[in-house]
Amino acid sequence: MLIDTHAHLDYPDFENDFQDVLARADAAGVKRIITIGTSVESSRRAVLLAEKFPQVFAVIGVHPTNAIEAGADVISELRELAKSPRVAAIGETGLDYHHLPSGQILKPTPAWLAEMPLNDPAEIAANIRDGAYKSAQAALFQQQLELAVETGLNVVIHQRDAWQDTLDILENYSGKVRGVFHCFGGAFEQAQEVIRLGHMISFTGIVTFKNAPLVHDCATRVDAEKFMVETDCPYLAPAPFRGKRCEPAHTRLVAEKIASLRGKTLDEIAAQTTRNAEQFFRLDGK
Repeated sequence: MLIDTHAHLDYPDFENDFQDVLARADAAGVKRIITIGTSVESSRRAVLLAEKFPQVFAVIGVHPTNAIEAGADVISELRELAKSPRVAAIGETGLDYHHLPSGQILKPTPAWLAEMPLNDPAEIAANIRDGAYKSAQAALFQQQLELAVETGLNVVIHQRDAWQDTLDILENYSGKVRGVFHCFGGAFEQAQEVIRLGHMISFTGIVTFKNAPLVHDCATRVDAEKFMVETDCPYLAPAPFRGKRCEPAHTRLVAEKIASLRGKTLDEIAAQTTRNAEQFFRLDGK
């Protein structure tokens, strides 16, 4: 048995063949699916799906890229949704600096350059917009972490080009809440940094890509009790479906690749990652 720990079943990509998607997942051995909210409305849809289909569980939260558009009372709405027994975690939440409002993709800035005064009004305005965007994300991240502490739920973390800021915020919640860094694409050393803080990581179809040596190395070496498997569907379809719509059934391909990298059987990886997911999302007996 496998658990897809990160799917977006409420997305329109699955509207036309939802029942078939569930049937293919079941046939592939994917017996439970965690569907993830990315806004209040998306979270509401996730809960409705979880309450309708026994193999589906919901995670509720607001994605960092939706921080600016999020309503002022978003946490109250999420708190109400968290009352459903079908809610397994808070998220996905975190930080994402990849596409900034200024239209620039974030690149590392040398310290000496970062300290130089800005004279270009356009650049000053861009920095203000980018700073407000990052501040909104950080505030929403912290609010959702507080909600996780309040509800006793763990968190599903999205991090993109914001590694140190994400860790800095999480450190304030050490011992209070655990997180899983979903769609992990970093180096083994980064995975160890996360694990030392008490968190976990999760692998997607990226692990099947030929051009992902860091992920291959990490999936080979990380402690067996510290990772899970996911699809992030409809995104990141594994080989040989790369470029096509991903779906929960593809969790099996992710697990098969990890089994091959670690010299284990699929059954061994499935059993371990299922135990890990059951414990993290508290699915035991559900």
